[in-house]
Amino acid sequence: QVQVVESGGGLVQPGGSLRLSCAASGIIFRIYGMHWYRQAPGKEREWVATITSETTATYADSVKGRFTISRDNAKNTVYLQMNNLKPEDTAVYYCAARRMVERYWGQGTQVTVSS
Repeated sequence: QVQVVESGGGLVQPGGSLRLSCAASGIIFRIYGMHWYRQAPGKEREWVATITSETTATYADSVKGRFTISRDNAKNTVYLQMNNLKPEDTAVYYCAARRMVERYWGQGTQVTVSS
């Protein structure tokens, strides 16, 4: 049984930082690409960042230079370090494990950026 579980969301002031974690089980974690998406109220889900099994990282333009994705294969965990947060970063953040046609989603974690 595959499980993908996000954690680390919360309320933070503009300019602040948060680190999201996503732990996956039931898969051979190291061979999966890991992805972060987000969905703001009333908007479609959008891609945020990807880290491949070879640890190549890519980012959406809206977060480039502020967010960093990383992975720890020994812990079956992917992270999203979010710095200089803005109110427009407010969303539910989802983690996904993908390999070929397989895709597994987490339940999401809420990030709210507000003063």
